[in-house]
This record gives sequence, C-alpha cells and structure tokens, in this order.
Amino acid sequence: MTEKTIINGDSCHELLTENTVKKFAYRDDCDFEVWRKNLREELMKKLGLDKIAANACAPDSKIEEDTVVDDYRRIRLVFESEKGSFVPCYLLIPRGEKKKYPVAITLQGHSSGFRYSIGENYGNPNDDYLTRGDFGRQAVKNGYAALCIEQRAMGERVTSRHTFREQMCLFQSMTAIMLGRTVIGERVWDVMRAVDLLHEFAEVDFEDVFITGNSGGGTTSFYAACIDERIKLSAPSCAFCSYDESIMKVYHCTCNYIPGAREYFDMGDLAGLIAPRKLIIIAGKDDPYFLLKGVKDSYATVEKIYERIGAPQNCELIVTDKAHWWCKDVVWQAINSARTKNKNQNDYEYGKN
Repeated sequence: MTEKTIINGDSCHELLTENTVKKFAYRDDCDFEVWRKNLREELMKKLGLDKIAANACAPDSKIEEDTVVDDYRRIRLVFESEKGSFVPCYLLIPRGEKKKYPVAITLQGHSSGFRYSIGENYGNPNDDYLTRGDFGRQAVKNGYAALCIEQRAMGERVTSRHTFREQMCLFQSMTAIMLGRTVIGERVWDVMRAVDLLHEFAEVDFEDVFITGNSGGGTTSFYAACIDERIKLSAPSCAFCSYDESIMKVYHCTCNYIPGAREYFDMGDLAGLIAPRKLIIIAGKDDPYFLLKGVKDSYATVEKIYERIGAPQNCELIVTDKAHWWCKDVVWQAINSARTKNKNQNDYEYGKN
C-alpha cells in the first residue's frame, strides 16, 4: 500500500517566508538616507496612503460635549478625516496651572472601543479592563493632555454588517484591501488628521505630541510614528515583533496585515523611519500573539539603526512578566523617564550632528 502523503496547508507559505529576502531590510553598509527614503515610500505605498490622501477633505471638527470631570476638562469632538469617515475623539485637558500641556495620543486595542480611555465601557461594570484600560485618564494623572481616538473597525466605528466580536475588523479590513488600502493605513491617516486639529486648542502643545496604545492600539502607535514626524515618541505595547514570529505564525485579526509587506521590510527595519525620535517597545514575556523571540530579533535591528545615527539612548525594550497585557505603571514610568532625559536628541538630524 502506498504511503499516504502528509498534507500541510501552511507549508508553501512557510517555505516562501523562509526563502524571501526582504528588499529593504536594514544593512550596515547601506546608504542610510537613500535606504530610509526608499523604505518610507514603500511603506506609504503598501499602506495605501496615496489612495487615502486622494479622498481627503478638510478635517473640520464638531464639539459634541465640553464638560469638567474630576480634575480635567473633557471634550468630545468628531471630525471627518476623509470623505465619509467620521472620527470620534475625546480630548482630556488637565485643570492645572500650565498654559500648555504635552499631548498623549492614546489608542485602544480590540475592545468595545475608546470609551475605556475615559473610564467608561458599554454596560458591563465588572469588566476588569476598566481598571487598566483607561489610557486617557492615566495620561492626565501623569500630567499630560490626552487625545483618545476611536480607531476604525472598533467601538463606535465597527461595521454595520454583522460579525462575531473576534472578527470585528474583518469586513472593513477586507473591503479596504479590495480598494487598494489597508485598515492600518486608514488608522494612521486618522491619527495624522487628528494631530492637525490640535492647534485649535490653546491649552495643548501641538509641538509636543507622543503616542501609545496596546495591541491594535500599539500597532497604530508604531506605524503612525513611522509616517508622521510630529510624533516625538512612540511607545507601542504588545504590538512590535518580527512578522515571522507574530502575524505570519499565529492567528491574528485581519487588520494587522499589509499586503506584500514581508517582501520588502520588517518592523525592525521600519524603526529607521522613527529614529532618532524616541521609541519604547513594551513586550510581554509570555505574549502568545507577539512572540518574545521575534520581539528580540527585531529589536536587535532597532539597536543597530539607533547606534548608526548616534542616538542609542533613544530606543528601549522593556519586557514585562505578563502576557498580552497593558502594564500601566511600566508604560507611564518608561514614557516619563524617556521624556525627561536627553531631550535635545529629538532635534537630532542624521548627517547634521
């Protein structure tokens, strides 16, 4: 009897992954500025930002709420980031003595949405995420204004088509791909347009903006900083990893995928678009979605890039003893520390120092 063939539905993709050499992988002997220019152009193309920009409109905002909550002012505003895409946000401004406050952009991951950032949920008072997921209020407690953005395919911006909760982003991710876009690109665009609006508020310092979030919020925090140089510091939590040890190895939500990306770059390479601005990678030791091996492998590339341009102190990897978990004390301590030391390094320009 002929021996039965063992069938593995993933073996072809695994073989291709193993044998694909990334075209814009960082190399020590590259012309750094040429490499970075090409990498940025490729990332923007892969994200579909050219198509998103073609649908742009004036991001006029409408204030729907302006109230005082405890020790901060809470403003709910909605703006149109592109034709047909309305973005709800909360802007939290401390009621202190400063004339202007630095701004923390805070992004929820896959959850019921950005209302967690202001300490509210959608009707479940026993939800333990409330005790650690109020990113906006945490920012205020640390002395910052907070811009809490509802990401596409989450919370108030989920599809009108029925999906299971674990597939909340599926329909919009796939329709975006059919249009030559990506949901990651759309989320990055929304962040950029939201930053544009900050100048309308005299109490915030729109020249001192940083970004953080967990999981899907950490993913946008990373890619947005790659594209928008107004973001001075990025602190993605439970999101940074090599593609091979995360979205190409473990089942993930479809909004994590960028068509064709693995042919050209990895997340470690993309840190070259953030450097020398500050980058803090927070990873969980036992994260089952972003495996620690891939985090460390990619971070080794980050270190090489920051060392190359003379700003090694501006990148940091922090590994918590948790899994896929927002560790608020760790995150804010790291952000506060990074913001107070070596401030002049954010003004560094490669080749001019």
